[in-house]
Amino acid sequence: MPADPHGDPFESRLSAALHQAGDGFDSPRTGLATAGAARGRRMQLQRRATIAGGAAGIALVGVGGALLVPWDDTSGVPKPSSVAATATATGSGASYSADDMVRTLRKLLPEGKFTRTDARGTDGKQPPLAVGVFDDGKGAGSISVGLGRVPGRPDPSGAVMPCPTGGQTGLDSCRTELLPDGSAVTVYQGYEYPDRRADTKAWGADLVTPAGQHVSVVEWNAAAEKGKPVTRPEPPLSTARLKKLAAASEWRRIIDALPEEKAPATPSGPQGEADVQYQRMLAVLRMTLPAKLKIVSSGGQEGFVHVVVDDGKGLSYLQVNLQLHMSDAAGELYGSGETLPDGTRVTTSQGPGEKGGEGVVMWTADTMRGDGRRVVISAFNSSSQSAAATRSAPPLTVAQLREIALSPHWDVLGG
Repeated sequence: MPADPHGDPFESRLSAALHQAGDGFDSPRTGLATAGAARGRRMQLQRRATIAGGAAGIALVGVGGALLVPWDDTSGVPKPSSVAATATATGSGASYSADDMVRTLRKLLPEGKFTRTDARGTDGKQPPLAVGVFDDGKGAGSISVGLGRVPGRPDPSGAVMPCPTGGQTGLDSCRTELLPDGSAVTVYQGYEYPDRRADTKAWGADLVTPAGQHVSVVEWNAAAEKGKPVTRPEPPLSTARLKKLAAASEWRRIIDALPEEKAPATPSGPQGEADVQYQRMLAVLRMTLPAKLKIVSSGGQEGFVHVVVDDGKGLSYLQVNLQLHMSDAAGELYGSGETLPDGTRVTTSQGPGEKGGEGVVMWTADTMRGDGRRVVISAFNSSSQSAAATRSAPPLTVAQLREIALSPHWDVLGG
């Protein structure tokens, strides 16, 4: 059974990883070429020393496209500040409501009309969030701000979202810089859909302070992340304004109201680097999953992450494999499958599970970028591959799996 979602986050992750370790070494999809899978594992081992480093334990959550951190922090909690008029003292310090989050975002935006879409405060189980539609008179654009903590006292330059490397990044621009106070911020300009089937642009700023405060801002040139037409050539805020919004001190005071949690110890060397990559993979998966799916447990290792999700209709097991430098296996793995205009190879499959669980089915989207970056995501209709089916079908369609696998957010991971 999955780990208790209400227990200690690190212990829950460890318990889930140990319990479901047997599920973690499957081939990414039914019929996967054995040679390709073996080569991917060898390449992962060879690249451990070059995996992008950073603060251990960073895990980002996404609702409405915002990058958030589900871990809490170890610092003391300050008294309520003037950033939110309705902040009230609690047993652990200040508390900021969803309305406070919205008021703060509206105050920090330039002149224009702001309409609230979604919000959360500091007193819930999910990280603080403010999402709305901003119109400066040149067209509506959705804006999302997510707040959270990186546990411990991380190196900001290692904990912030890294810019992708290589020739094909899926972004128009990306830059990481250090601010005078020691914070690191990554500002990027990209697209909501990696295959550019719509002109929806997604620009963002991701900031981590030396105290572990984490702010992530994402904006679009449409009134919603998905499902709305483009209303303007570019999102409302320039990259300079995105950086300024992410660096606003008001967000840090709200983050300081989050409960305390210590960072788990992480080994140094290749194993520690592998843990960082796993956490970043989990971050991207959280960000790209539909909001209706609640993650109740998670685990993984280098190049692999798995979660159990619940949409209220039965538990489902999801897994993602990330492999790099797989170009020479593309023909073997994808054959005559779909090739996108940018050279990305795509294939999908639906079939029975591979672990013998009664009634279990496995739906998969398998993708490879032109630079050999391979992302494979599979969804099951059970809480683990060896358990009996809990529902008739996985909670994600094959089309949704395909979209998640093609997300440009995977392009910032690895070397």
